[in-house]
Amino acid sequence: MKSSPKWDKEVLLNMPSFGPLHPGIHRMGSREFPTLQDCNALLAAYEPPITVHSGQPLCFVPQEYGKLPLEAQYEPRCYLKGEVPTRENNWHDLLNALVWFTFPKSKAAINLRHYRALTETGDMNTKSRRGAVRDTNTLLDESGVIVACANDMLSDLLRNFQWKELFWQRRARVKSDMGFYLFGHGLYEKALSPYLGMTGQGLILPVEQAFFTWPRQRQMAHLDDLLSNHLLAPEHCRSTRELTPVPVLGIPGWTAENENAAYYANTDYFRAARTSRAQRNPLKTAPSSVAG
Repeated sequence: MKSSPKWDKEVLLNMPSFGPLHPGIHRMGSREFPTLQDCNALLAAYEPPITVHSGQPLCFVPQEYGKLPLEAQYEPRCYLKGEVPTRENNWHDLLNALVWFTFPKSKAAINLRHYRALTETGDMNTKSRRGAVRDTNTLLDESGVIVACANDMLSDLLRNFQWKELFWQRRARVKSDMGFYLFGHGLYEKALSPYLGMTGQGLILPVEQAFFTWPRQRQMAHLDDLLSNHLLAPEHCRSTRELTPVPVLGIPGWTAENENAAYYANTDYFRAARTSRAQRNPLKTAPSSVAG
């Protein structure tokens, strides 16, 4: 089993993929792995305070184990009490806390979507249920990449898996008109030890060109507003098909290896879009109903 990397603040502050989390990481101590108390101390410094959608202030609490009633389970507990169960010395949970610091409105919106999906039947005593809405929001929460884009052509290339044209042939335009910001804390955990094949799930959010001239803090606040508003609209994030794969090691400037066109020839990583069943079996499509 691969061991987790040690806490090294300076390494993280030099990783482009961790850019959105840099302000929070910068405020953490340098020597020891941040504790639950460290996370809450950092949380206390935020003004205005970070809250969940029920109005409760956010706080990080020890993880409880065993069979729990629904209201004490992760998402309901977060919504009802503002408490985020957090394991000590655990990268996954530390990164989750850092994402809360960076995108508080969006994390609260995801929590609200989960809570509503769990309680919409009105029976809080039933076992936790999953459906398309919860699956989509979980995928975004764990593996999401916010793709800020001021160029529709680039968005289309991303959606259509045109990796070499996007990341190599349009490289300069990507750097000026498109930004990739990791959101999913599970994806951040993978980025601690990046590997070829690492892929995020992108949500494209249109922005104005001026966005890319703003300081990082203003960019993150704006993306948090855009994403939270998107999530709070019930018609959004109802299917995983709304997310598009992002092979993150292909993002220009994120690795030394992708400074060569040949890097994008690896079709095991930069895969073509899957064809639909109708495209694979064109003779099996329904006959036309138009009368002759």
